[in-house]
Amino acid sequence: MSSRSLLAAARAIKRPFPSVALAVGVAIVIAGASGSAQASTGQAATAARAAAASSPRQITATAPNAPAAAGTWKLLPAAPVTRQLANLVSVWTGHEMIIHGTFGTYPTRGRVTLAYRPATNTWTRLARGPAWLSVESGDVAVWTGSRMLIFGQTNAAYNPAANHWTPVPGPAGPSSRVLGWTGHQLIMWLGSCCGGGSDGAEAYNPATRTWHKLPAAPLQTRSAASGTWTGRELVVAGGIIPDGGSAFRNGAAYNPVTRTWRKIASMPLRHWATTAVWDGKEILFIGGRAGWPGRLAVRGLAYNPRTNRWRRLPKMGYPRDGFAAVWTGHQLLVWGGLTAANIPPPHGEAYNPVTNKWTALPASPLRGRAFPTAVWTGRHLIVWGGYLPGNTTPPENFTDGAAYTP
Repeated sequence: MSSRSLLAAARAIKRPFPSVALAVGVAIVIAGASGSAQASTGQAATAARAAAASSPRQITATAPNAPAAAGTWKLLPAAPVTRQLANLVSVWTGHEMIIHGTFGTYPTRGRVTLAYRPATNTWTRLARGPAWLSVESGDVAVWTGSRMLIFGQTNAAYNPAANHWTPVPGPAGPSSRVLGWTGHQLIMWLGSCCGGGSDGAEAYNPATRTWHKLPAAPLQTRSAASGTWTGRELVVAGGIIPDGGSAFRNGAAYNPVTRTWRKIASMPLRHWATTAVWDGKEILFIGGRAGWPGRLAVRGLAYNPRTNRWRRLPKMGYPRDGFAAVWTGHQLLVWGGLTAANIPPPHGEAYNPVTNKWTALPASPLRGRAFPTAVWTGRHLIVWGGYLPGNTTPPENFTDGAAYTP
């Protein structure tokens, strides 16, 4: 299987433009989550749309959910957009959620940047950002404390204080990215994507606006690896052979202080294209695919870098892919996504590492969807946008959102 065919199968619902092969594996990115195969028939598309419009009765929970967690949802006011946006990335600045997305098709695709401020419950239309590149890659974004850095199709830095974008150099070509912001630099494992990429990593310094190559990692070239920044190391694990045929269990961690990699213990299961979230003690790998060619993962994995050990997480109530995930300081909140049948689950879920249990979230006022963008504000989970796969191109996109307060 070619890299292009593999990415199309693994990430078809990752973005609403299925003709563009996209990078896999971000903190999520990207919210970084991976995508399951897009509905390929009119019947599947009809089922997904019908399920989003009402409570989907075709879905069976894989694990018993406890009574819904305490908390409330609130719809956000209408955003100042008249277009359905795709390729969404967002950051939380401490005061507002900045969202960047696109509309239309390449090469005439337009850009929109918005800011939502919870304190005033208002939206602001921002400078739209530079033009997209023609590389086959999606965007990833991080907040540096003063700038929103976006790499992929949009290689630029946004300054909210000046409402100004500055083009910045991008990494070495399209790639399957795992990245982390250290407080001083952005570290990015490149991986392989779209017939190109590498088995190395690079670091970007905003002060000098330059990239530099990091020491070689003890990992074979791969696509759809996952991982995140722990505060000390960038951990990369799992993935698949770029041309398909097998999934990996091994991984490695990079320490920017010593500029060295270390091999980590192998995963108990071969997982790839998962969503990785650091909870202060463990990296929680959830969603994605298990094995090859891969089924939707029902159980996640947790990796403890201090003990170099893995453990299996309990089953989620609804295995899903293409969801938003944030860490609150106490629990992991998951919302959105699609089941293996490309049907939105009826509600989100919360995972508590202390009790090692998943709990159902209250039903959201939003229609179910894949790949909403999301942030944790310190008090609220804010989800916005996303789309449903369908029999139109692009599929149905959403321009609404809601905030959940635990």
